[in-house]
Amino acid sequence: MRALVIDDDDGIRWILDRVLKEEAVEVVQAGTIAEAEEALADGAFDIAFLDVYLPDGNGMDLLATGVFTMPVVMLTAETTFGHAAEAYRIGAMEYLPKPFDINEVRQLVQRVRPKKKTRKVEDKPAINVQHDMIIGRSQAMQNLFRTLGRVAASDLTVLITGESGTGKEMVARTLHERSQRAKKPFVAINTAAIPAELLESELFGHEKGSFTGADKTREGRFEQADGGTLFLDEIGDMPAALQAKLLRVLEEGRVQRVGGSSSKVVNVRLLAATHQHLPEKISRGEFREDLYYRLNVIPVHIPPLRERRDDIMELANFLLDQAVEELGMDAPILLDDAADLLTRHDWPGNVRELKNVMRRLAVLTPGASITLSDVALALGNVDNMKRGEETLSEAVTRCTRNYMHQLGYAKPVNMYQHMLEQVEPPLLLLAMERCNGNQLKVADMLGLNRNTVRKLLRKYNIDPTYFR
Repeated sequence: MRALVIDDDDGIRWILDRVLKEEAVEVVQAGTIAEAEEALADGAFDIAFLDVYLPDGNGMDLLATGVFTMPVVMLTAETTFGHAAEAYRIGAMEYLPKPFDINEVRQLVQRVRPKKKTRKVEDKPAINVQHDMIIGRSQAMQNLFRTLGRVAASDLTVLITGESGTGKEMVARTLHERSQRAKKPFVAINTAAIPAELLESELFGHEKGSFTGADKTREGRFEQADGGTLFLDEIGDMPAALQAKLLRVLEEGRVQRVGGSSSKVVNVRLLAATHQHLPEKISRGEFREDLYYRLNVIPVHIPPLRERRDDIMELANFLLDQAVEELGMDAPILLDDAADLLTRHDWPGNVRELKNVMRRLAVLTPGASITLSDVALALGNVDNMKRGEETLSEAVTRCTRNYMHQLGYAKPVNMYQHMLEQVEPPLLLLAMERCNGNQLKVADMLGLNRNTVRKLLRKYNIDPTYFR
């Protein structure tokens, strides 16, 4: 058995050479794409280990050319789902993040011993997911990437579980955007947010006159998603009667509108999500067991942040960069003690909470560095600063005093306007966040008229749609 190891890192090549030779594998090494192409032209191999970033090009691009006739394992220090999905899309047998476990290398060798060819590379759309926050180097996240990468291009039903704020809808959108259905509709509906008496019509549509207020015929979400993907969030809250109808649609591939006499064939990939433990609901008679098995074809669990603390700072820095870019600001630096507090926090709101905190820090941080005090205030936990309870007036006084101290001997100019412009943006952001972007509610909360709120949003370049 022969293996080709392509990596510009001498240490990585040495480790792989040692482990592979222990498995009775002959090893040929290459440090560049040119050396790899020369080796491939000179002989046949049973497996290749290919780095993404090489001195003379990109390993992904080389793999996509079809020059490899053997299984390929991509090696990368990147920790995003996008890299994992792209590796699988262009035909990689496996995706191995650095640093890797040498036992995984041994297992890969055993997997390919009886094989001589990798699967055929299909023409699948390469989608660049700009909003991709599915990142992390923890083992749990790497396992998640591998699962998503393997099932994204299929039509299999996926049940996504995880606590609120972990990014279940983002995973669903990413699965859609990495699939053959990417150019077709992605339709999402939160079944818990719609009253039970209206949910049936929302899902399956209705005919004109089928109930009071049905003044025209309306397509349901299944019909709207025809050819694409339908995402049912909080599926665990679906009423029992609708569970039965949903099961029938999944079995027959047909939907019948409320008040309709005929059914229509729909071609929809279904993705579902819940923060609840469905087997417990089944045991209490609150969820149909047969529907659960229909939905749980591919189970995907997103771990909470507190169970993958190694990922918190990578996510925090990503979200901070994203926030300052959106707001047109300079990026402050996270000091070590501030980063430590972020890592120790339990994040009950998971990634959603972390995203909001990093936006607050981007706006509220008075200096070029994010301190322990800044993070504690953003988390709403001044005890972490060893300050005890602090009133709003005390906090404003302290921050203003710090600002005046930073001025030193410089004479303040237009101080009132400057302080107003420091306070208004975070106040607006927090109000928009609390009111889910509803400007009328924000105006009521702040005691302003709606036009004034609109002017302030434009003044500070705050996008209200971000909070909906």
